[in-house]
Amino acid sequence: MSDINVTPMVDVMLVLLIIFMVTAPMMMQGVSVSLPQTTSKPLPAEKEHLIITVDRSQQIYINDYKVALEALQAKLKKICEGRPDQKVYLRADKTVPYGVVIRVMSEVKNAGMEKLGMVTEPLKEIGKRR
Repeated sequence: MSDINVTPMVDVMLVLLIIFMVTAPMMMQGVSVSLPQTTSKPLPAEKEHLIITVDRSQQIYINDYKVALEALQAKLKKICEGRPDQKVYLRADKTVPYGVVIRVMSEVKNAGMEKLGMVTEPLKEIGKRR
């Protein structure tokens, strides 16, 4: 018999396809941040967001790209050239010192961004306020 049996190869390819389909969403993740909680209502969503994140280890990200604090102002100026009314949202882990968050906010303001919003999470149980 001179024909090649492709059935085992197709079976292996289908199994690999299923494995990749299951594991691909697990590999896609953003920066993990534990946000402070507030009682404010969510803002209406817009189509284009510029989000600056300060994670637990005080690393700074513009959307999902890591940036040094010293380069933050220059990067923001480049990103928002011609769009001075661009809204910027700041996500900071609740364990990050206040001074670090203020330095990031200062860099954002010095880059010419006038609209800076803070991202928080809603309180889990409103009845347990003190």
